[in-house]
Amino acid sequence: MVSKADVNIRLATRVDLDNIASLHAKSWQENYAQVLSADYLENKVLTERIALWTTRLNYPSAKQGVFVAEVNHEFVGFICVLLANHKTYGTIIDNLHVKANYKGFGFGTLLLHSAAKWANQHDAKQPLYLEVLACNTSAMGFYSSLGATNVANAYWHTPCNNQAKEFIYCWPSAEWLMNKSSVK
Repeated sequence: MVSKADVNIRLATRVDLDNIASLHAKSWQENYAQVLSADYLENKVLTERIALWTTRLNYPSAKQGVFVAEVNHEFVGFICVLLANHKTYGTIIDNLHVKANYKGFGFGTLLLHSAAKWANQHDAKQPLYLEVLACNTSAMGFYSSLGATNVANAYWHTPCNNQAKEFIYCWPSAEWLMNKSSVK
């Protein structure tokens, strides 16, 4: 069992690039085989995630917050938030990934809480949202358990040129999510 004292949530730096890109790619490989081609997942996803995170970490937008979770100095997950991303839905939680062997221990909740706190400090008026693929039912259950509401359906135009059904899950505000995700 991991104690709260062993957990560190901090802003990501360039040093985290390999861990973030690798986990992002691995998470897609583990969860999105239904919507991404085998060729893409085997041969392209890691290269594309490295390119994305190289840009995000080397040239961060003022509207971007990226946080990592560590347990005893081991990287276990990350979250990315982009302020005022959508005129209706507000600030997007663009990525939330936790290593498979650390899921179910509260790290996703801690990362969401940290992201909500950051969003609340930088743009408290905005609601928060995320896009979750229809095939990711465990994520939908997790977000619902923290009070997110499915408000819309959409389609993700994937990097391998197909479309995957997704749902838009929203929280009314960052403060609201902070209260729902606070660790007792």
